[in-house]
Amino acid sequence: VYFAPYFYDNGPSSTSGNMALFSIAEDTPVGAQVYTLNGTDPEGDSVRYGLTFEKGSKEYFRVEPKSGRVTLISELDREVEDEIAVLVSITDGRNKVVEKGRVFVTDANDEKPEFLNLPFIVSVPEDTEAGSSIFKVQAVDKDLGSGGSVTYFLQTTPNTKFTIDGHSGVLRIKPGEYLDYETSKTHFVTVVAKDGGGKYNGKHQVMTSSATITINVLDAQDSPPTFVGTPYFGYVYEVSVPGSEIFTVFAKDGDQGNPNPIQYSIFNGSDGSFSINSSSGCITLTTYPIQLKNELYELQVKASEVGPENQLLDYTITMVTIRVVDLNNHPPTFYGENGPQNRFELTMYEHPPEGEILRGLKITVNDSDQGANAKFRLRLVGPGRVLRVVPQTVLNEAQVTIIVENSTAIDYEKYTFLSFKLLAVEIDTPERFSATADIIIHLLDTNDNTPKFSTDFYIARIPENSPGGSNVVSVTATDLDSGLWGDVKYSIYGSGADLFLIHPTSGIIYTQPWATLDAEVKSKYNFYVKAEDTEGKYSLAEVFVTVLDLNDHPPEFDENFLEKTMIIGAPVKVEAVDDDAEEPNNVIEYSIMKADPENVFDINTSTGEIKLKPFIKSMEIVQNITRQKDCKWSVVVQARDGGSPSFTTTAVVKIDITEANPLSGPMAAFLMQSRDNPLKALGMVAGVISVMVMVTVLISTAMYMRNTKSNRIAPARRIIRRKRREQQQWNFKTPFGQPDSPDKVVADDVESNTANRNKNNNSSWPKPPPPTAPVLPPPPLANLRVTERQRSAVPTISGSLTSRSCSRTSKGNVSSALVSELKKKLEQKIIEANQGYYYY
Repeated sequence: VYFAPYFYDNGPSSTSGNMALFSIAEDTPVGAQVYTLNGTDPEGDSVRYGLTFEKGSKEYFRVEPKSGRVTLISELDREVEDEIAVLVSITDGRNKVVEKGRVFVTDANDEKPEFLNLPFIVSVPEDTEAGSSIFKVQAVDKDLGSGGSVTYFLQTTPNTKFTIDGHSGVLRIKPGEYLDYETSKTHFVTVVAKDGGGKYNGKHQVMTSSATITINVLDAQDSPPTFVGTPYFGYVYEVSVPGSEIFTVFAKDGDQGNPNPIQYSIFNGSDGSFSINSSSGCITLTTYPIQLKNELYELQVKASEVGPENQLLDYTITMVTIRVVDLNNHPPTFYGENGPQNRFELTMYEHPPEGEILRGLKITVNDSDQGANAKFRLRLVGPGRVLRVVPQTVLNEAQVTIIVENSTAIDYEKYTFLSFKLLAVEIDTPERFSATADIIIHLLDTNDNTPKFSTDFYIARIPENSPGGSNVVSVTATDLDSGLWGDVKYSIYGSGADLFLIHPTSGIIYTQPWATLDAEVKSKYNFYVKAEDTEGKYSLAEVFVTVLDLNDHPPEFDENFLEKTMIIGAPVKVEAVDDDAEEPNNVIEYSIMKADPENVFDINTSTGEIKLKPFIKSMEIVQNITRQKDCKWSVVVQARDGGSPSFTTTAVVKIDITEANPLSGPMAAFLMQSRDNPLKALGMVAGVISVMVMVTVLISTAMYMRNTKSNRIAPARRIIRRKRREQQQWNFKTPFGQPDSPDKVVADDVESNTANRNKNNNSSWPKPPPPTAPVLPPPPLANLRVTERQRSAVPTISGSLTSRSCSRTSKGNVSSALVSELKKKLEQKIIEANQGYYYY
């Protein structure tokens, strides 16, 4: 016999066994393990578990057969199903035991409070007292416990008139508040229902719901009538007749929900001249306007409510202002001294002072209407901001004043007369009647303009050979004034105006009859021209006159026959001068017109330098060219200026060709350069000698003064002993000889040292020899330098010149006539200098 398996009974709070008395919270998540089936077999066989539901029931759980673990597979909702019937089974393979159990679903706070009897609409009379209960709301919560309890509150606004009891849900009017149908017919209040809170998914949760209460205010008979469209104004016109409608008033009951009829009446102020229709509120005139005593009437009109039994209830009084006015049937009108006038003329000088009143214009403007119909504005139409009118706004009548605002614009030179339109236009009337008057101002000229030149300066050009009285330039100045004030007189002045005259009326500038213009003497003149009117107003302009150079001077050489010495390889220069003032008249171009023989020389056309042709580099080439025994050429050189027409001048140049000087040094070069001008060489030598003598005198004087101061006991006269030296002659050697060595030719000191100077003041001096003139030192060679010990050595000239003839013998005697002459003059100068000086 086999025994059947069985479940353990672990008690009601156990989560294992046969699910007897098992409970589960409704917020348990799907998929969670919620229980474990647990049992055994008496024979110790393994068991398997099962779990099913009754037919038609929803399945909430699933079990794992071997382990018995039970899993939730569907969401729980206690409010829908709070108890679940379940069939659990256990089997050992032979016997099976099935048991029925009940699973209890416990509550969670997952439901909101729900309002009943929605929507909430309530009607309340406007005269309901404060604190009265006007409505009760109710809400239920399906949850259990605190989650199912409900309390109420209002989402208040600053001006709310209501309050609610939190437990009962009773809605009341706040103490001290009242409802007014005429102010607000409907109120909307939001009420909130809140549960007591509870756990949901492990957290504490409070849930709320809200609803809107619509409160309709019912009207009550508590408001008097009100007039619509106040304030009220009516008008009586001069053409009105009795019975004319003046104005209609309108009032309505303040209790608009159930209004009563309105009855109108005139309470006060009619003075018997006005009446009102009691039903329509139309006010009419009962007499003629001319019989009205006042221009302004203020009627008090009463509007009363009529009750169901035609009794008069609440009433309201308003004011109706009625003005007696004239019709706008008269436009503004301008008047002159003799009545209505629409054209006014005035003659005046130009540029009156700003702010001046045009007293010649006597204008009056008038509007015969009354009140607003007689109010109009004055305005001037014409050239802007020239004149202004005063006053600008007129009521009934005014004297019109015209004032100058811009004096500059009142200009005779621009306008001989000014034309304006004077407008008068009504302001506040619908007709906008207007009137127009013409104002014509005739202007008289004044001398308010200065003559103006057409330009600030004039530039003129005149040829230098123009005869006296020639026109130079015409100046023009204009004066905008009229008559004599516009006449202009011209004059000129300034340091440059001596040679010129100006016509006083035409402005033509011409040269003086005796004037002679010469561009070479003066080519630029400038002076001022003055334009002056009859009252002395003037302006100035500057005139610049340029004397145009003409080609009236030919080029001129210093001499028509020139002699030049040319060294092979070096050019000689001829020069001509053109006295014309400007280019190209004074630009000279040189050319060789004739040479005998030809094709030997070239000339620089700009500088006048003449040189041998490049292939002539030695005397041998020159000797081969010429057939004569000397090397002198006659060359005809032409100088042409650049004028139109141009002038030419010729000169014969005698050119003596020689070979380059073999000597070197500055003295030789100086002698060669001075060959054509021996006086230049003599002057140079004389200058050098003079400087040497002056230096010698200064040194001697200084020595004398020094010795005088140092010798306090010796005689006052002190003689400086000098060593006599032989005078050396100037040594001019030919280049063919052997010159002395530069080391042997040295100038001695001009002043020798004092011999045997006495060191004791009491020593005696030997008798001095008679004074003699000092001997000048010999001139050193050109390439020697004076040593520091030589205090006053005089430079000398030493060198030789070579002059070669064009004879067939290339080496001949030296022709040194120039050298001999220079030598004699130098020696004579030295002797004269030595004889004129003594030393003390």
